[in-house]
Amino acid sequence: MTVDVLSPPAPAERQARTAVAVLFFTNGALFANLLPRFPQIKADLGIGNAAYGLAVAAFPTGAIVAGLAAGALIRRYGSGRVAVGGTVLTGIGVLAAGLSGSVVLFATALLLAGAMDAITDVAQNAHGLRVQRRYGRSIINSFHAIWSIGAVTGGSMAAGAIALDLSLGQHLLISAVVFGIAACVALRFCLTGPDTEPDTEAAKEETNGGVARETGAESEELAPQREEKLRKTRLRTGYVLAALVLIAASGALVEDAGSSWAALYLSDSLHASGTLAASGYIALVGAQFVGRMIGDRLVDRFGQRAVARSGGLIAAVGMGLALAVPTATGTILGFATAGFGVATLVPAAMHEADELPGLKPGSGLTIVSWLMRLGFLLSPPIVGLVADSTSLRVGLLVVPLAGLMVMVLAGVLQPRRR
Repeated sequence: MTVDVLSPPAPAERQARTAVAVLFFTNGALFANLLPRFPQIKADLGIGNAAYGLAVAAFPTGAIVAGLAAGALIRRYGSGRVAVGGTVLTGIGVLAAGLSGSVVLFATALLLAGAMDAITDVAQNAHGLRVQRRYGRSIINSFHAIWSIGAVTGGSMAAGAIALDLSLGQHLLISAVVFGIAACVALRFCLTGPDTEPDTEAAKEETNGGVARETGAESEELAPQREEKLRKTRLRTGYVLAALVLIAASGALVEDAGSSWAALYLSDSLHASGTLAASGYIALVGAQFVGRMIGDRLVDRFGQRAVARSGGLIAAVGMGLALAVPTATGTILGFATAGFGVATLVPAAMHEADELPGLKPGSGLTIVSWLMRLGFLLSPPIVGLVADSTSLRVGLLVVPLAGLMVMVLAGVLQPRRR
């Protein structure tokens, strides 16, 4: 076994890492500033639950509609510029949502904010993975941990604004300006030049069949072999991409189960108090944050494949036991183990998709991110239908099943470096 001795990152790379961290922080904080204001907006607009639900669904709808455009924008303008531009426009969309005087304007503003959020998400991950390649070791999980800190900060800002009796316009304008300026400053320290490094491009071209160097009869003789090699490469790329989508969707499904159903299951099915019921989602997010903080060290030590399989096992066993023996405390611990287990899944899938041969720069990352958001959109009604037919306890079996799926599919991820 050989040991790679990594040189310390250059100042420009350290600055770029800080810049990407700022972008993840602002992305987490912007929309989180709006969430605690939803009850006030609903009351101000005088709309019922059905109209409110349809309006709020505009955010993930915008993300799905615009998400596939991210790859083309990154190739044209660069991931740093796209991430910053998307951040500024997300802030404008959030501000417009807060100032909307009708449900139509509210939904339209959320549609814009969701579209820009999706593009920002892909671009900031693309730039983070670019910085990671320069570092020569895993750092992507730390960016996602910082996103979680940003989300908590944004929610805390909103709570503070409500306590200070700031109007929606004042509060969300401050949020948009502060985080927009932070993103613009971060752009100055992002990496310059094209997103795909020359050596990476060469490797992808070689995997696709390389550059034809043969001439005449020799070239004609080898042409069928090259075509067969290219066909096999495309088939494997398609299989790996599908597996990565399912891995990322599994992580998204577990996150959504915590945000959408944890409090309801604890309060209605297990008769927990309101405070205790809220602890389910908090436990999941807190454990996920811890998993992402240590995730890079674990990936460097054991490899993405082993970390994902272990995480899938932890999520499946932890939540499976909580559902098999239903108690409030056990369920909260089950959600915590699930959050810890899936902490590195989305970053791992995005990293692997960004390295796939045979795809244009940013395409694999865009596809995984886009289809993962479909998981966020579709999982609540699926769990709800199962719950209505049987019980919410049965519906939440999707969490251990997601862990088992990750264990089966984790073979497409990178093993430990030797």
